[in-house]
Amino acid sequence: MTPEELAEAGLRYDVRGAVATVTLSRPEVRNAQTPTMWRALAAIGDDVPDDVRVVVVRGEGQSFSAGLDRSMLDPARAGDDPESVVALLARDDQEITETVDRFQQGFTWLRDPRFVSIAVVQGHAIGAGFQLALSCDLRVVGEDAGFCMKEPALGLVPDLTGTKPLVEIVGYARALEICATARTVGAAEALEIGLATVVCPVAELDVVLSDLVGALTASPAGAVRETKGLLLAASGRSLDEQRRHEREAQVRRFRELAALLAGS
Repeated sequence: MTPEELAEAGLRYDVRGAVATVTLSRPEVRNAQTPTMWRALAAIGDDVPDDVRVVVVRGEGQSFSAGLDRSMLDPARAGDDPESVVALLARDDQEITETVDRFQQGFTWLRDPRFVSIAVVQGHAIGAGFQLALSCDLRVVGEDAGFCMKEPALGLVPDLTGTKPLVEIVGYARALEICATARTVGAAEALEIGLATVVCPVAELDVVLSDLVGALTASPAGAVRETKGLLLAASGRSLDEQRRHEREAQVRRFRELAALLAGS
């Protein structure tokens, strides 16, 4: 997508060396998200260069993301905006399911083993914003951050791929409590229960991010890529299956290292 098309979707995308940065750029509405934004996120995921090792996702202004733009739920927009949620409900169940699948692809690409994804969270991370942060591997969190899975309070469910990582991070019981009550999890609690990788003053977010990116890119790219792939799949495999994948990954690492040594 062109920079102009991304801007229309409320996004900026910048690649500098090994680091790609995706910025939600609708600060006037606390970076509220829309279906157009989700489609654009998916398009970004399709075009990440192979030499990118870290993808950073952040929000412009004082909030990460306040979730779904509530105007998408306005019945008055149904006839004028084919991307509105109200317009979506006019379709049959299969069409709705297929459309939501495309929306989810704006979140799933952040799990790609080719890179490590980092959400830089300050202020609000509500609903779709919380789920976008959960889609990333790591979360650098400002002291003012608040995470809230608002969907159940609106009569909905979290459907942008957030339920699986939330359970994996905090466990079933805590995930259920957070979602069913739609309460806000502050930065200190987020660190305690594993939602946050690190918490720092908002003014120090960029410094902490820079240090983390430097540490992540210090190890060989192939080793980090293979390790992320192993960890992502571990919970769905038996021990014997995981042991096999570890062996196979290590053989690939041996072969790559041997080729590098032979060429030096």
